[in-house]
Amino acid sequence: MNNQRLILVTNDDGYASKGLAAAIEVARGFGRVVVVAPETPQSGMSQAITMHHPLFLRRVRQEEGVEVYAFSGTPVDCIKMAFDHLLREERIDLVISGINHGSNSAVNILYSGTMGAAIEGSFYGCPAIGLSVDDHSPDADFEAAVFFGRQIVGDLLREQVEMSLCLNVNVPVGKPADLKGIRFCRQNRGFWREEFFRRQDPMGREYFWLTGDFVNTEPDATDTDEWALSHGWVSVVPVHTDLTDYRLLELLDGAFGSTEKE
Repeated sequence: MNNQRLILVTNDDGYASKGLAAAIEVARGFGRVVVVAPETPQSGMSQAITMHHPLFLRRVRQEEGVEVYAFSGTPVDCIKMAFDHLLREERIDLVISGINHGSNSAVNILYSGTMGAAIEGSFYGCPAIGLSVDDHSPDADFEAAVFFGRQIVGDLLREQVEMSLCLNVNVPVGKPADLKGIRFCRQNRGFWREEFFRRQDPMGREYFWLTGDFVNTEPDATDTDEWALSHGWVSVVPVHTDLTDYRLLELLDGAFGSTEKE
């Protein structure tokens, strides 16, 4: 083990989740592991930060090579706490966020607290990986995610890639030997069609449950993360945060012309 290397681990399912324990197993052997994870589940929090409530940090356990903290904030709060306070005097070599219960392919990356944390880590100039398995069950099998996660982490650290790199990694259901391997691909352009179910509580007050179905707008495209997952591949999508639509930017510039004064 490289004791000089520091790996930061977090997630959005909470510090006690099975997926976080699996993420620690991914990180073990690559260096010292420090975990800062939410006190409670924080799925769907994306890049949310806490601004109007106090935040509480507590150390849950410490053992050889691994230190675990629970933090009362969001996944992004956890990253900020680690970089800006807890580990401020140290160099973090890698951020691992996950392993999430449920995939974060396609547009889910925009809602995901798992990927929100990974993206936040890359803001600090640190390579980051968001790991998810395509199974929402609390008892999901993480064996394949750990196997391929360790492979990806090892390759990333060995190649010393660009420091701000962020990868969105999604693993299909199945044992390692059953999966076809790793496939680099692009984000699917699907979206969610939401629906609200209306109910009444015992006091007669109306309340709602949000549900919905994913709509794949390009089911025949073979270069997307959705296709890879559905065909037994581990999908890896490089992520960046520049949301500029450059194609539309050129069209608008051509249609409206320059607004600069002569």
